Amino acid sequence: MRAPLDTERLRDGGESRLTREAWKIFQIMAEFVRGYEKLAAVEPCVSIFGSARLPEEHHWYQQTLSIAEKLSNAGFSVISGGGPGVMEAANRGAHRGTGYSIGLNIELPHEQHTNPYQDISISFEHFYSRKVMFMKYAAAYVVMPGGFGTLDELAECLTLVQTGKTRRMPIILFDSSFWGGLIDWWKSTMLVHGTINAADLDLVTVLDDPDAVVAAIFDHYEKRGFAPSAAETEALLNL
Repeated sequence: MRAPLDTERLRDGGESRLTREAWKIFQIMAEFVRGYEKLAAVEPCVSIFGSARLPEEHHWYQQTLSIAEKLSNAGFSVISGGGPGVMEAANRGAHRGTGYSIGLNIELPHEQHTNPYQDISISFEHFYSRKVMFMKYAAAYVVMPGGFGTLDELAECLTLVQTGKTRRMPIILFDSSFWGGLIDWWKSTMLVHGTINAADLDLVTVLDDPDAVVAAIFDHYEKRGFAPSAAETEALLNL
C-alpha cells in the first residue's frame, strides 16, 4: 500500500515549495490576461519566427525585414518574439509599414533583449503562455531559419493545425536551402515509419521569395476571409 504524500518535506526556508508553486498559477494567469487584452483587437496578424543570433547585415535578417514590411503594408500586424536577430528584423520591417509591430518578449540568460521597433510590447516569464499568444492570434506563420527555439515554435504550429486545435492556416518555411534537409528527413524517415501521414507534408509551404510569402497568405484566405469561423473561434477559446 502506498504511503500518503508528505507535503511537509517540500518546505524550504519556512515556506512551502508547494505553496510557492500554487501561487505561481496567478502569475501565469496574469500573463494570459495581459496578452488577451492587448492582442484580441489586433487582427489579422502574422507570427514570424527565427534566429535571435543573426546580425543586421545577414541576408536572412534583410529578407525578414522585407517580408515584414510587405506584410505590414498589405494590412497585417506582425508578431515576433521581441528580441534581436530575426525578431528585430520582423518588428523593424512591420514598424516601417502601416500595420502594428508586436513583440512578445521573454527574459533569457544570453540572447534576449528587447528591440526598439515595437508598437505593442508584452513581457513574459513563461514560454508556454508566450507561445499561446503567438498561436492564438496568428492568421499565418512565417518560419525563418533558426535554432532550437524556432524548431520548437514550428513543431507547436504543426501540432496544433494537425490535431485541429487551431484552424488550418499557412505555415511558410522560408529558404529551401535551409529547410530542405528537414523536409527530406520527414519524407524519408517519419513518413516511411508511419509517424506522420502524407497529408501532413501539405501543412507547410517552402518559399524563397518575400513577395511569394505575402501572395501565399492571401491565396489561402481568398475564398474565406481572415476572420475565424464560429467553430474556429470556439476552438481558439480552448487553445
